[in-house]
Amino acid sequence: MGLVQTKDQQLFIGVDGGGSKCRATIYCADGTVLGTGVAGRANPLHGLTQTFESIEASTRLALLDAGMNESDSHLLVAGLGLAGVNVPRLYQDVINWQHPFAAMYVTTDLHTACIGAHRGADGAVIITGTGSCGYAHVGDTSLSIGGYGFALGDKGSGAWLGLKAAEHVLLALDGFAVPTRLTDMLLNYFNVTDALGIVENLAGKSSSCYAALARSVLDCASEGDAVATAIVQEGADYISDMARKLFSLNPVRFSMIGGLAEPLQAWLGADVVAKISKTLAPPELGAMYFAQQEFNKSLSVHIGTEAKSCI
Repeated sequence: MGLVQTKDQQLFIGVDGGGSKCRATIYCADGTVLGTGVAGRANPLHGLTQTFESIEASTRLALLDAGMNESDSHLLVAGLGLAGVNVPRLYQDVINWQHPFAAMYVTTDLHTACIGAHRGADGAVIITGTGSCGYAHVGDTSLSIGGYGFALGDKGSGAWLGLKAAEHVLLALDGFAVPTRLTDMLLNYFNVTDALGIVENLAGKSSSCYAALARSVLDCASEGDAVATAIVQEGADYISDMARKLFSLNPVRFSMIGGLAEPLQAWLGADVVAKISKTLAPPELGAMYFAQQEFNKSLSVHIGTEAKSCI
């Protein structure tokens, strides 16, 4: 298996996989960072092959960054925090993967983000990046909100902002919606002159392609465009309501993670902003903590079984 049978010597790799990228970091057992690698998206909802390729690619880059060989993945105990594995079928698909690691433990990216944000302590977290979702863990109680993926959910996310902007612009170009700065923004962004040019660039594309428009939507809102403002505020109101629902568990800490976490704060409810605490560690460290915990459990079971066999 390649496992180092002592807790203080085993190397771990924490993987954070989402709709835009996959980041992997190799750690010593004490949390010391040895190397990091970043590859493409790793959300099983958008394809298992892409997910596994991104995990392997980010692992290879992390190994090289750590001064190790690309073939040394068999020395690592992996913790995978992935978007999409809240769907039972996809979770089974991932855990049945013939992975390259010494051992692999899988959970949602929400779970590992929460562990990392509060360094293993109880708390709540909202991810607002390509997608959006919320999670809280207090004592023996957990609450998960959203995480249904684009375009069934992810309201308030980067992908949702881009989608809503594109929907309005296409209606406006056909004369069925009020004018907006978003129209020129989209036409210029794709370097096209009409609605079909926009459609050609977005139809059938991934959530990350829509999320790439989010910053421009936020810029238009900040400049006072009424349509962009309404879109951003609707998304932010949803994120605020999500936070309030998580607060019902009375978490000690609450953090927001993701590319839109900071720019969205200006649009959130004051009561929500007042409770935001600094993220203490990245999701990859949360994935490492999760893997370490599960690995130590397996070691305890293994040692206990060996002890019984000697009686």
